[in-house]
Amino acid sequence: MKAFMERRLYGKVLEFVKAENMFKDVCAVSAGVSGGGDSVAMLDLLIRLREEYGFILRAVHVNHGIRGESALRDQMLVQEICDQKGVPCAVYSYDVPALAKQRGTGLEETGSAVRQDAFRREREKLAAAAGKGRTVTAAAHNKNDLAETMLHHLARGTGLRGLASLKPSDGELIRPVLCLERREIDEYLQERSLPYATDETNLDDEYTRNRIRHHILPVMEREINEKTVSHMAETSRLAGMAEEFISACGKELLKSVKKENGAFCFPREFFQKEKILQSYAVKEAMETLAGKSRDLSLLHVQMVLRLENGGTGAAVSLPYDMEAVRVYDGVLLRKKIQRVNITPAAGGQWDLPVPGTVSTPWGIFSAKIFPYSGEKILEKKYTKWFDCDKIKYGLTVRTRKSGDYLVINSSGNRKKLTRCMIDDKIPGEDRERIPLVTAGNEVLWIAGGRMNTGCGITSQTQRVLQIEYQREG
Repeated sequence: MKAFMERRLYGKVLEFVKAENMFKDVCAVSAGVSGGGDSVAMLDLLIRLREEYGFILRAVHVNHGIRGESALRDQMLVQEICDQKGVPCAVYSYDVPALAKQRGTGLEETGSAVRQDAFRREREKLAAAAGKGRTVTAAAHNKNDLAETMLHHLARGTGLRGLASLKPSDGELIRPVLCLERREIDEYLQERSLPYATDETNLDDEYTRNRIRHHILPVMEREINEKTVSHMAETSRLAGMAEEFISACGKELLKSVKKENGAFCFPREFFQKEKILQSYAVKEAMETLAGKSRDLSLLHVQMVLRLENGGTGAAVSLPYDMEAVRVYDGVLLRKKIQRVNITPAAGGQWDLPVPGTVSTPWGIFSAKIFPYSGEKILEKKYTKWFDCDKIKYGLTVRTRKSGDYLVINSSGNRKKLTRCMIDDKIPGEDRERIPLVTAGNEVLWIAGGRMNTGCGITSQTQRVLQIEYQREG
């Protein structure tokens, strides 16, 4: 029975990778192996798949420098497993906490960035050694990871792209065990007697994904449908197919849009097309201009599309120094052609016009106002929304000074800025250098960090003040 189960699961993976043409033209695979059960099982399956497809296989392990002895334990386990199985293993070590502080990013974001860096470097080494054919990275995402991601995206607000964010193949990334549920991987580990490590952070319910994993999905499987995870995986597959089709149609529509001096000129006829195709075409145009997709949301797309009903000269400010302007014969999407520079007042204080933009030593701050009708609140590190009518004084950008405070709850309770910075574990040497958006002595936003709760969006909000910070460099 044990041997039958093990063969069945391998057969399921083999059928999956064949159906997805996952190893077409692949000459080398770099397997991301953390030491956890999912990645250890994937490595074992890839060793068996190597006999079928003949690719070169290496493992890559990333030590993030966060978990001390536990991380070193995982690293040594991965190296031992690879030695036993005759698979070369490359270890990349990073000081993620130090890099996060240096870059001004969170641990999770920095950890993801260093993993991508390690995977890219290993692919380049493999490509040089392997010769012709594609070199890919294998990630050990499974059906449960897919379901958790779907629920997380649904709760935060998403479209088709978010529902299908984990695909079997995605450029240079493949997911050969995406056809298995976590319980099947556990069975495979047991049947093959494979050792693995347990990352203690996966047990901590402080993380949103862990709460979904430990509480929400089990309830859905137990009390709604035991095949919840499989059904969600199938929905994600269908959503991915729809996303690819509509995205292709949106790109085709964008080809009909005139482009002058790097700007997209959306004519009046464009706004007669299907709304969903308009949205995809505008999103594609913004990503093309920005050179990236991060922080470009459906709200930004809607802001551009709404200009079609605005008067000539109406404009909206967008991330990455972009703007959209209503012109006589349509809507123009372009990089901003000028900014307002304001000379610093005494004491190193910069006035922030509303609406308007100001350049400071820390970067560009922009402010705008728009009517609120229940849109999802932006949860971006460098873009924040406030209830405009709760702000009593003009806006300034400056560093801290005596008497500064934040309102910390809806009851109006205040806390000194210094205390907030201590609570947020901001190092003492950094507290004098962090830019603040203020209204008098009331701090609205510690840029890149905490914002004032007293000015938050509520169901009674009528006008939103949006403040965006584009860091220097």
